[in-house]
Amino acid sequence: MTGNATRPRLNRVVAAAGPKAPVRIVHLGLGAFHRSHQAWYTQHAGDSAEWGIAAFTGRRPDAAQVLSEQDGVFTLVERSDAGDTFEVIGSIVEAVDGNDVGRLAALLAAPSTAIVTLTITEAAYATDAADAEHSATPLGRLAVALAARKENGAGPLAIVSCDNLAHNGTVTREAVLSLADTLDPGFADWVRANVSFVSTSVDRITPRTTGEDIAEVAVACGYDDAAPVVAEPFRNWILSGAFPTGRPRWEDAGAVFVEDLEPYENRKLWLLNGAHSILAYAGQLRGYATVAEALADPLCRDAVEKFWDEAARHLPDELGVPEYRAALVERFSNSRIAHHLAQIAMDGTTKLRMRALPVLAAERAEGRPGDGAAGMIAAWMAQVTSPADVKDPLAAGIAEANTLDGDRRTRALLELLDPGLAADPGVLAQVHRLQDRFTASSTSASR
Repeated sequence: MTGNATRPRLNRVVAAAGPKAPVRIVHLGLGAFHRSHQAWYTQHAGDSAEWGIAAFTGRRPDAAQVLSEQDGVFTLVERSDAGDTFEVIGSIVEAVDGNDVGRLAALLAAPSTAIVTLTITEAAYATDAADAEHSATPLGRLAVALAARKENGAGPLAIVSCDNLAHNGTVTREAVLSLADTLDPGFADWVRANVSFVSTSVDRITPRTTGEDIAEVAVACGYDDAAPVVAEPFRNWILSGAFPTGRPRWEDAGAVFVEDLEPYENRKLWLLNGAHSILAYAGQLRGYATVAEALADPLCRDAVEKFWDEAARHLPDELGVPEYRAALVERFSNSRIAHHLAQIAMDGTTKLRMRALPVLAAERAEGRPGDGAAGMIAAWMAQVTSPADVKDPLAAGIAEANTLDGDRRTRALLELLDPGLAADPGVLAQVHRLQDRFTASSTSASR
């Protein structure tokens, strides 16, 4: 297949990518972030020739279809204000429709499969019994495939969550065990004995690919790539947990393995992801579309700094928080990475529980009001007024709250995040008051 008379379609021959590595990693949630992060790290491991990835899509088969036509290879564009660099990534050796539970079960039943990685979004970790029985969700399909591994006697493996959840390994373990117990209590015992759950902190800003990005790759690289990925140069991966049947040498590419992940994941969830949430809600109210635009606005920047000051008080000094904050400002200011606020704003009820609520609780426990954390919640409330703009697992509850007025609406929205907060008159008044800062300013913001 060719893009025009002279330009070939990217594939392994065009890329001179060499033979495919054997599948030893299965990934659920094939998307841009997985390809810019775990796939990149796997390609840059010293033993990458031994570790191929079979990646399954999440909601739709589109990404699998496009990548399959390219033998799994794609171009990673690293974009900074200094310019772009291009690299072909070939660590994905099979791209599969996420609904193909049979193929997923076959791969997990193979003793050679050692690792399952996940980028399924934070909201996907909520489960119920029907998920396993009908393979309705990524974790439901994973439970069915793990049962096939048990039946085949294929031995232990590691499951590695790469989603922005505090204690994501523990959350994954509890969800999978709940589903396994629904299928068969004996199966849940097998999971406890044979499956390790690795916690991680992941970081790399990866905006959605645009038509302009596809055109740029064609001109710069001389081939047509229907599935390039654009990312910032920065990347970070911190992992904690056991890999009972081995893993790639990801440390060759800069991954860090630690005993205690919690301080690192809190630094990332609060400082990076928390700032993103503030910018997503306050920035859209101010008429901005990207992180770089919103950060340049004094009101948005001040809201971020207030929250960072609060979060920093609850992080260990050895994490180098001042340097981390300075690096975030530089990264967020990268005007050539169009990190869209609407994308970040999705699933707000899930994200705010991890980003705002822990800092608010910690501040209040020490006798401070926590206006920075409460301001993040207030910005969300001020922004989620249009049903068309709300993409959230609790969208119906948000819509119902939006039929109410004044502090009744504030209370209803707070109840979606934490009923205890909604019952606290002080927090209710605080969040209700702080909304005015964003709604009043949104009408006067200039572009």
